[in-house]
Amino acid sequence: MKKYWDGFMRYRYLLNELVRKGIKLKYRRSYLGLVWTLLEPLLTTLVLWFVFGNLLGRGDALYPVYILSGRLIYSCFSSSSKIAMRSIRSNQAMIKKVYVPKYLYPLSSVLYNYILFLLSLIILAATSIVLGVPFTWHVFEVIIPLIILFVMSIAAGLVLSTVCVFFRDLEYLWDVLLMLIMYCSAIFYYIDRIGAAKILIRWNPLYCIISNFRCALMEKGSIFTSYSYGISNLSMLIYSAVFSIAALSFGIWIFKKNQDKFILHI
Repeated sequence: MKKYWDGFMRYRYLLNELVRKGIKLKYRRSYLGLVWTLLEPLLTTLVLWFVFGNLLGRGDALYPVYILSGRLIYSCFSSSSKIAMRSIRSNQAMIKKVYVPKYLYPLSSVLYNYILFLLSLIILAATSIVLGVPFTWHVFEVIIPLIILFVMSIAAGLVLSTVCVFFRDLEYLWDVLLMLIMYCSAIFYYIDRIGAAKILIRWNPLYCIISNFRCALMEKGSIFTSYSYGISNLSMLIYSAVFSIAALSFGIWIFKKNQDKFILHI
């Protein structure tokens, strides 16, 4: 373990440069730049509120916060996983010329997307204040699902970046799977209004993260003691945490096992 930590510390400056490069490239030739990180989720929320507000959010003054919170978390996972998936192939020129720990590429992709996600939380906080969300000290518990989200994103990035080197059609399949994940994450609808299908949705670890985040942000109870739509928030927290750690362990294993073969397929 010490060997891997020393190796990571040795290349930490390169990781920092890769993260900065990713942020710069994302907004290259954009007049708004980082401001778009704040505007995009707000505009998307306004569209979803306009489309689904009267249909699904009738009578709920906090419905925009409900949508925005789910939308931001899903977008973070979606963007991180898609960019990390292509990270090895996108950096094939550098990989062929110099030795760099290959895990830095998917890791930096997840990191810079996560940083942009944290910046976009400013809009969520402002929207919550404007709409009068009743904040309590439990709001600080949002840190826990955010950490789990970060771990899950790294896990997905490692697995997808490995498989995509050998099976490039995964890019198209993952777009379809992301759409399925989105509709199973209760971003713009309430889970108690969909009948028996909610049993399947509860097995979606990303939904569990979103539900815990909303509980800490919008509800007065703690994620350790409260219930959301008849299920314990603590059980969802444990499930998503265990799933993420197991997925990360698998991601590290499969990436480490196959990283020496990347040069033959990129």
